[in-house]
Amino acid sequence: MSTTKWVIDPTHSEIIFKVKHMMFTNLSGSFKKFDATAVTEGDNFENAKFDFSAEIDSIDTGSADRDKHLKSGDFFDGEQHPEITFTSTAFTQKSGDDYTLTGDLTISGTTKSITLDVEFGGTAKDPWGNVKAGLSATGKINRKDFGLTWNAALETGGVLVGEEVKLHIELQFAKA
Repeated sequence: MSTTKWVIDPTHSEIIFKVKHMMFTNLSGSFKKFDATAVTEGDNFENAKFDFSAEIDSIDTGSADRDKHLKSGDFFDGEQHPEITFTSTAFTQKSGDDYTLTGDLTISGTTKSITLDVEFGGTAKDPWGNVKAGLSATGKINRKDFGLTWNAALETGGVLVGEEVKLHIELQFAKA
């Protein structure tokens, strides 16, 4: 069977992260510039291969000062490492529309294997005849595993920035 390439539809996709701030609230952010592809056997996403990248310079938390700090050497070091990348190593069906996506995530020059939970939304033709596919992925990573260790102690105990980062990714692909 021939392979099918799928390209990201960035206007219908989003990459969101959340991290604890001051130990008691969640702060959200996103990447505004990213790219992703999928390669499948025909239109079947079982065993699909995914590649993803996000531009550090496009990080957006709603605060220009905080975004500048995140792009600095204290966190992502965007000058030395301008992108976050992910390359899948397995996409496995658990049951029904539920899958696991495992792959190599690289942040700030450090690569670690991660696993995300994915809900495959299926495929359909849009009103213009384009075949689209949708996936929702969620997961957690520890930012310190990727060398993002900056923090500040709070007078009341605890730290300013949590270690656990929650990921929520909505991807809509178009058949190339």
